Amino acid sequence: MSAADPVLVISVARGWLGTPYHDQASLKGVGCDCLGLVRGVWREVVGDEPLPLPAYSRDWGETGTREPLAEAARTMMLELPITGIVPGALVLFRMRTGAVAKHCGIVTSPDRFIHAYERTGVVEVPLDAGWRRRIAFAFLFPSTS
Repeated sequence: MSAADPVLVISVARGWLGTPYHDQASLKGVGCDCLGLVRGVWREVVGDEPLPLPAYSRDWGETGTREPLAEAARTMMLELPITGIVPGALVLFRMRTGAVAKHCGIVTSPDRFIHAYERTGVVEVPLDAGWRRRIAFAFLFPSTS
């Protein structure tokens, strides 16, 4: 499996900027959450979504030891060490120490990323120390060729 062109991944992700936040949605310009953003980028870069997505609650990642987002990503994406994050990478964040990784975004440069956040919708923001320390996993979107 080879990686998708990072310029394409970033361009597609930037096309979602300004999309309002909406739980469990994945419609560009209409509404999405962080996973919906990644699903939408996948559809535009790779094609049809490979797995059905079960309904989930806002607190789904507050307890437990399984890493459902990382486990799913491993089956269809290329995993990177978190020290090797590059533009175009999907990053999964732990929002609290000891919690599972339940927030995600797409790196656009060494110091910026795009994500969907409840109060702001889809935005491109600094990948500052506060966000960096929360990164738990990183993956590359696969190429279709």
